[in-house]
Amino acid sequence: MRYSIRVILFSFLLIAEVNAQLPSESAIEDEKRVTDFFLKEKIDAPVLSTSERMIRAALYLLDTPYVGATLEINANTEEQLVINLRELDCSTFMENCLALSRVAGMQDPDFELFRRELRFIRYRHGIIAGYASRLHYTSDWLNDNIRKNVIDDVTKALGGKHFPVNVDYMSTHPEKYPALRNNPEQVNIIREVETAINARNSYYYIPTPEIVEKQALIKSGDIVCFTTSIPGLDISHVGIAYRLKNQLTFIHASLKAKKVIINPDSLSDYCLQNGAGGIIVLRPKNNIGNL
Repeated sequence: MRYSIRVILFSFLLIAEVNAQLPSESAIEDEKRVTDFFLKEKIDAPVLSTSERMIRAALYLLDTPYVGATLEINANTEEQLVINLRELDCSTFMENCLALSRVAGMQDPDFELFRRELRFIRYRHGIIAGYASRLHYTSDWLNDNIRKNVIDDVTKALGGKHFPVNVDYMSTHPEKYPALRNNPEQVNIIREVETAINARNSYYYIPTPEIVEKQALIKSGDIVCFTTSIPGLDISHVGIAYRLKNQLTFIHASLKAKKVIINPDSLSDYCLQNGAGGIIVLRPKNNIGNL
């Protein structure tokens, strides 16, 4: 009887260990969504620009449910890359589109290359080194990805005006971020990051009243970042510029619509309706992934 119990217990533990090592249904679905996109685009992708592939990726992700804070699941553990194409907020939608579009131009795109590219885009220098290594502020994200040769900030060239950045929202509201709330020692590290961002003084934006005048210079596939007057923040929303017939609009993960949509109103009207101060325009480099 004891022998049988031991065998049963050993078998149970072995099965549990094997199951723990198997990918979850969610992970399998994420990988399938990525590989299906590469299969769908394998003929056209190599001859398209990165911006054109951005639009293909954005349209592929239409109707994906909006869910906020999907990257904040590791509050009590070591920072790790989160891949979730089943639920998107505005930033993860943009990052996933950018990673998909850059890897799709490679000779043999696959999920592992996508995973590496997403990490490269999302983290400072492409390296995961704790919570503060994630590029939380959009102004920090664009600065790092310019240095990594992923994007160009074309805002100044489009006639943009100087945009003063003074971020401190995360360090002054740590209770809103589980990783900071549960790990108070991280707040000082985030504060150092904020100080570095504010010292750059190199940001530009197109004020909302001037968007109509400049809109002909904005291309489909450009990343548009909406500036905000909320104290301590720089950007309140991001999307991907899209020309639909004769209207310049954008594709985004919409909190209001609760899913990824083609915005029904123009880019300019959206800014007016939502109180955005203006936009920063980022253009994906016409190259492929970093690996």
